[in-house]
Amino acid sequence: MKQHYVIVELASSPDGRRRRIQVPYRALYALLAVLFLGCFSLFGIVSSYLRMAWKVANYNTLRQEIEALRVKYQTLEKSAIQTNEQLATLQVLASEVSAAYGLKRRLEGPDDIIEEGRLVPTLHETLAEYDFLKSARISRHLRNTSVMINARPALWPIEGRLLSSFGMRQDPFSGMGGFHTGVDISAPVGTPVRATADGVVEYAGWQSGYGKLLVIQHPGGMETYYAHLSQFAVIPGQEVRLGEVVAYSGATGRATAPHLHYEVRDHGSPINPYKFLRNSAYSLSPPKKDFPF
Repeated sequence: MKQHYVIVELASSPDGRRRRIQVPYRALYALLAVLFLGCFSLFGIVSSYLRMAWKVANYNTLRQEIEALRVKYQTLEKSAIQTNEQLATLQVLASEVSAAYGLKRRLEGPDDIIEEGRLVPTLHETLAEYDFLKSARISRHLRNTSVMINARPALWPIEGRLLSSFGMRQDPFSGMGGFHTGVDISAPVGTPVRATADGVVEYAGWQSGYGKLLVIQHPGGMETYYAHLSQFAVIPGQEVRLGEVVAYSGATGRATAPHLHYEVRDHGSPINPYKFLRNSAYSLSPPKKDFPF
């Protein structure tokens, strides 16, 4: 007769007696199944833990790499801005050098007579004389214009609300702290921009960061800057009066939205323009937002 159980014989050491235990096949199969499921579950738990630990380690590594890339991007952005400014300066200088060099070659004549002696000023002397004559022309123009009685800024350049004040602030592009050399006044594209004092247009063109920039020189060494413009209404060397439309607002250069960046400089150093705007007797629009200047 076929047996349906397994006999397990146990021996007791003190007295040498033996004991037999009958274990059915079903119980043995169930025990093996439980052991198999336990091993499989333990393997799943261990593998899940190892997989989670690997993911956490990868996440921390990726987060560190992202932070390093962000710092590197900010450094590269600063370097690119400085490079663009230097490139714009070099382009202007290259244009002046090319023009001056072409004039020099025409005046000196063929190469076979150059050895006879220098008949014209050197390039350095030519550029120095050009800068001197340019400054002297503007200064003489300002001195000879006796009717320029509004020599100091006394007008809001555009109708709008103050967005950003003069001084330290968070840069809207890099997110880092920086010094803001003027004030930002909101205005839709194409809003007329007016001269805040009598003067002569010194510069009207593109400058990195500022976009389309207009610079007006006033008697006494003051200058006013109007940046992010969409177009100009005057040309360099033109005389302008207080309240005259000189340009139109825009969003050129490093601008996140249409507005006017307005600066006042005294002998080349930026000063807070709000003290002129606050006491303006010819204000087109009173400030719609006050700052603790």
